[in-house]
Amino acid sequence: MNRLFGRGKPKEPPPNLTDCISNVDSRGESIEKKISKLDQELLKYKEQMKKMRDGPSKNMLKQRALRVLKQKKQYEGQLESLRQQSFNMEQANFTTQTLKDTKTTVNAMKTGLKEMKKEFKNVNIDQIEDLQDDMSDMMEQAGEIQEALGRTYGLPDDIDEADLDAELEALGDDLALDEDTSYLDEVNAPAAPDTVPGAQDKEAVKTQDGIQVDEFGLPILAKN
Repeated sequence: MNRLFGRGKPKEPPPNLTDCISNVDSRGESIEKKISKLDQELLKYKEQMKKMRDGPSKNMLKQRALRVLKQKKQYEGQLESLRQQSFNMEQANFTTQTLKDTKTTVNAMKTGLKEMKKEFKNVNIDQIEDLQDDMSDMMEQAGEIQEALGRTYGLPDDIDEADLDAELEALGDDLALDEDTSYLDEVNAPAAPDTVPGAQDKEAVKTQDGIQVDEFGLPILAKN
């Protein structure tokens, strides 16, 4: 069948603004190069005319320079037109892309709103409030349990607060007495010996209340 009727030509894709802008900019760059060459040529003619005297040769050179200048003006007009076309297409491309982005954003917001409504249906505000109330009751009961566990036992119920205060004050006085060491000063301890034991003369015996004592202040026992 393809041999008899041939194959249809593939459809070309529609023109793209980005590709069109690229083509126009490329044409503009080519024209700019041509204008640059014409400027160099005009400078060359100008330098030559400065060195020439008035006459047919100078007039002929001037005519060439005028033709080059006209070409330059034409190229400058084309370049300006291409620049304006490129600018207009860039504006249209920017607007189109902005609209596409806006559409995408709106679609995303719609999808998000649908998901939000769907999930909100699974949330019951009454159940949440009941849950909060239950948690508050449980915390209160837990506090009561801790208070009950910390209760003391075995203490008499008829203890007077005034008696407890008096006993506490007396306890402080007892502790102060325990720390007082002044009673140790009233004890008469024997003085320390000031001579070497055995060096004292046996005849020099001290007496205390009529009882003979040695150098240490101890009573001397009678020998049998």
